[in-house]
Amino acid sequence: MKKLILMAIFALGATVATNAQTISENALGLRLGGGNGTGAEISYQRAVGGNNNRLEFDLGWRNDNNNYDAIKLAALYQWVWNIEGGFNWYVGAGGGVGSVSDSRDVYDDNTFIFLAGDIGIEYNFDIPLLISLDFRPEIGFYNDNYKNNRGLNDFSPDIALGLRYQF
Repeated sequence: MKKLILMAIFALGATVATNAQTISENALGLRLGGGNGTGAEISYQRAVGGNNNRLEFDLGWRNDNNNYDAIKLAALYQWVWNIEGGFNWYVGAGGGVGSVSDSRDVYDDNTFIFLAGDIGIEYNFDIPLLISLDFRPEIGFYNDNYKNNRGLNDFSPDIALGLRYQF
């Protein structure tokens, strides 16, 4: 009986180990979305720990005819799970900082911080390409005068497509 239980545990462990997919050590690319006025972002992912966790850093900026400038830096910790083959899903949490400048406004400069969550799905191709689709809700903390003058909300949802080179 003991041998049967040990063999069952070994078989289960071997099955889980063969289905687990490790994530790439590094990935660099673009995250194409439209949240919070910055649009496309340069995105970098770095694996941490030994169990498919990673850090993601995104830098977005926008310059609109010298009237509107925005820059935003986000950092998230993500947990990644394999679905099957090259498909993974992930969730994450983090935050960031940004700055907005609008020369047409009385309150022309504002620095803000935000908290963010992240949930998405990705496909890891046999070539070093990673494509993802994620939803990132953000809660921003703006200066009240700036927020009221611009009509900004504290909550900003963002859906984005990610294309990254893995190395």
